[in-house]
Amino acid sequence: MEASADPADDVLLKRPWLSVNISSCQLLSKTWFGETSYRVLLTDMHCVWEERMDAASIHSRAQELNPRLRASVGAFFSHLCEVAEPCLSGRAGAAGCEVQVFLNRKDDENIHVKLKSELAGLPFHWEFICSPAPVALVCVQLVRPLLVMSRLLQQQVEQLGGLLARKDAEIQDYRENGATLSRERLQTDVFESQTYRESFMSQTLPLLWSERSDALGFDSDLQQLYATVVAHRSSRKRKLSSETCAVEDRPAAEKPAETSSAAAAASSSSSAAAAAAALDVRSVSRNQNHDQEVKTTNNKSANRPTTQQVQPFVQRQFRVMSYISFGVFDVQKASQLYKTMLIAAA
Repeated sequence: MEASADPADDVLLKRPWLSVNISSCQLLSKTWFGETSYRVLLTDMHCVWEERMDAASIHSRAQELNPRLRASVGAFFSHLCEVAEPCLSGRAGAAGCEVQVFLNRKDDENIHVKLKSELAGLPFHWEFICSPAPVALVCVQLVRPLLVMSRLLQQQVEQLGGLLARKDAEIQDYRENGATLSRERLQTDVFESQTYRESFMSQTLPLLWSERSDALGFDSDLQQLYATVVAHRSSRKRKLSSETCAVEDRPAAEKPAETSSAAAAASSSSSAAAAAAALDVRSVSRNQNHDQEVKTTNNKSANRPTTQQVQPFVQRQFRVMSYISFGVFDVQKASQLYKTMLIAAA
């Protein structure tokens, strides 16, 4: 599912996954705080949870959790952004006041992130109630970008392997022509891709799995790569959308031409009918032996407008087919299809 009805999904997609620690639980977090709404995504690599709240929901929960406080939804949300956003982005110390954050897992598979601070000298409580995210959202926000990143890194490794092979060939050429190293410690073995891959996997993978779970988080380089991948996806999506709009607008621009074709067909029909009437008048003065020929001529004249009226319909149908299949209007293919349909109609 590429498209989403919520425009905040595209904004959230561009946000990086950040490592946060709440109640000794290591999570990856993605947040977006708008003017009076927010989106939160949390994952422990076993499940992904989300919560989305609008202004009315925020005001209702603020009144429920803070009955002694009376403030507008804007005041509640401004304070919530000030204290919650740093906590959910791994910058708990950046909050403007002392904040306490707790995480509870519920039997209904939801997780509750409770937050406690002060607003106007009174305790301020908030609770993020995150439920399991739908599969489509997880694919868009996490799985698909990770797969693209994996493929991108794989291609980078392949290109670097090819570069090392060319470097080895260059060094070998130097040696064959008498070049020597001035420092023996710079001596390297010839790069063997398969041997290196097997050695890397056997040595690094066990160490990776033995490390703490925070090793699964994104460092700055991976965050930059993630941002590059989703930015490219967004630009490609906008380009495809603009091309689709241009294709959809093209038939509308050709409607006057179709109208002209229909008018020409109608004019041809009137002319053919007049010609048929003239032939009928002249046939009265002719011999009875030619009556059958005149009737045959009249029938052909009467059938001619029907064939001409098929042309605008064929053109419209082919335009639809060509826009769907090719995205452009192919004159040769249109002519061939038009002739084929005329033969079939005859």
